[in-house]
Amino acid sequence: MNLFAYLFALALVASGQLPKAPAQQARMDDGLLGRAAAILEEQIRRGELGAASLFVARQGKTVLHQGWGKLSPAPQAGPVTPDSVFLVASITKPVTACALMILVERGEVLLDDPVSRYLPEFTGDHRERVRVRDLLSHTSGLPDMLPENIELRRAHAPLSRFVEGALKTPLLYVPREDFRYQSMGILLAGEIVERVAKMPLRDFMRREIFEPLGMKNTALGMKPGWRLEQLVRVFEPAHEDPADNLRFGPNSPYWRDMGHPWGGMHSTSSDLAVFLEAFLNGGRHQGRRWLSPATVSAMIRDQNEHLKKPWGLGWALAKSAVWMYAGELVSPQTFGHSGATGTLAWADPVSKVICVILTNRPVSVDGGRTLRQVSNIVAAAVLD
Repeated sequence: MNLFAYLFALALVASGQLPKAPAQQARMDDGLLGRAAAILEEQIRRGELGAASLFVARQGKTVLHQGWGKLSPAPQAGPVTPDSVFLVASITKPVTACALMILVERGEVLLDDPVSRYLPEFTGDHRERVRVRDLLSHTSGLPDMLPENIELRRAHAPLSRFVEGALKTPLLYVPREDFRYQSMGILLAGEIVERVAKMPLRDFMRREIFEPLGMKNTALGMKPGWRLEQLVRVFEPAHEDPADNLRFGPNSPYWRDMGHPWGGMHSTSSDLAVFLEAFLNGGRHQGRRWLSPATVSAMIRDQNEHLKKPWGLGWALAKSAVWMYAGELVSPQTFGHSGATGTLAWADPVSKVICVILTNRPVSVDGGRTLRQVSNIVAAAVLD
């Protein structure tokens, strides 16, 4: 590894925000935790994964934090450290939701207001019935992606073009009469933050979330000073068009720095653990209030009981049908989110366990099976 890459790796060393403790002290089975790590390590050895990082904490103490593999397949690529930076994809969504909820608890936005109050262009075709909370609970009727998504990406369209499309695209159903996972609703939630806060979402997140929580290696889009070769490269399946991947795929400079609110965040396993820990602590970080307990409770509470399709405000829940690969052994109160790039972060308020699994293999390759396997083992490792 060259000197620049070595210094960069040193800068990404965990800051110790969650102090370390032996597994037994945290009442977790060290042998089972080792088994969880061995699954990822073995897949790295067999070439099924190129990179992985695993973080496990309980009761505010780090009990496992490891990284395996290389940053990319390039011969000169450096090794993955426990705190290498991954494109976390849809784990971005609850962070965007959190940004909006900060404005809610300050009285600047109301969840039951129509979206059109903040985005006046969002009218017609039942749009006036879409509430702010519907954007966060996936009941707005908006599509996951725009019909012109690929064309916009091929043209390197700015994020504002996606916003324009989301404001006008037809709703798929009457708001709150169904549930359908939708990135475009999260995009409009981010747009509300920008208009109300009068600043770019990435700056609002940095000022109100990342800096207060000490998430030093997290950014929406690219952090100043980062270079693509310093970050973990996402695996690109052979069936995908190489030209498209090069131009607008997950490893392209365009997609990495767009800062899209539904999937453009970079982070590390320990930074995401700090974010989750603040929720387990009722909105407190290192003894200081960051979010209110009421905000935390609302975000991790099922908002879709009338539909029997569980989802919080931004967070997926243990029984959510999509984008929750936390396995079958976590408690029903568990919340978290996964990302299409092969990432998962969850917290269980009952066991007080936090688990973050970051890989570079899209979940479409194995249907999230590896994430479920590792999660089940981590959940089973609790001794009391």
